[in-house]
Amino acid sequence: MDLSDFAEAVGAEDPVRIEGTASRGGAPGTERCVQAPCGVVEFLPAEMTVRCGAGTLLDELQDVLRESGQTVRIGSGGTVGGALSLGRAGVCRLGHGPVRDALLQARYVNANGRVVKAGGPTVKNVSGFDLCRLLVGARGTLGFLGEVILRTRPLPPVSRWFTAEVADPFAVLQVLYRPSAVLWDGRSVWVCLEGHHADVEEQSRLVPGVVEVGAPPTLPSGSRRSLAPRALRHLEGEFVAELGVGVVHHSEPSPGPEVDPRVKVLHAQVKRAFDPTGRMNPGVDLMAGVGAA
Repeated sequence: MDLSDFAEAVGAEDPVRIEGTASRGGAPGTERCVQAPCGVVEFLPAEMTVRCGAGTLLDELQDVLRESGQTVRIGSGGTVGGALSLGRAGVCRLGHGPVRDALLQARYVNANGRVVKAGGPTVKNVSGFDLCRLLVGARGTLGFLGEVILRTRPLPPVSRWFTAEVADPFAVLQVLYRPSAVLWDGRSVWVCLEGHHADVEEQSRLVPGVVEVGAPPTLPSGSRRSLAPRALRHLEGEFVAELGVGVVHHSEPSPGPEVDPRVKVLHAQVKRAFDPTGRMNPGVDLMAGVGAA
């Protein structure tokens, strides 16, 4: 399926929702479903960019990039469009950056059934409103991603996890040079170090009592919250916090973010501007991602 066929499938009138693998929940409801184009269209290793359909399986894309020693930092599992639409980074956001930084250009279908281009194939030639960042995390409520150009990154030669019991986890964050992740559960820290073998070894010795482990800790599934990084010192209960980022995985349900009423008004205005009749992914709340980075 090419973009014109995708736009025709989306149409311009009745309610419609985008469907992928549902690995990230998907959109609820019984409305007519469409699927985005899939497949790698162009990979330019020297430019460190890749163009692909939003329906491309992320694991398949990573396999293609791995052959050239590269990767994209938008997660794993499901489709490329699903990862971008949810916009949630993994536990290595501290080193890898937010998902939105990976999206250079998007060609999406708007509520009128037209293909719209946002962004550019390189960072240097982008001007005007940054619609790409607006689409990331919008959960398909502003338009359906059809084809994207992503920024790729080199695969690190070594990626290792370590853990240690520490009295001050924030001291660990300060002493390490650009760790990919520093997680804390109130007693122990888990650190992901990536780079050349000698550098990783040297950095790991800066944490007293550290031992290597195969993976990060299991994350509590009650809620995922976004707090000011300084507020993490005062957490209670069962949690795993991403130090330096502010994301907290907690065993208890979230009380809900306190969203400024002006932010709610702005979100409503954006939704009306992009989708006046509310036909794109009806039932999905554009505000659902607020407070959960």
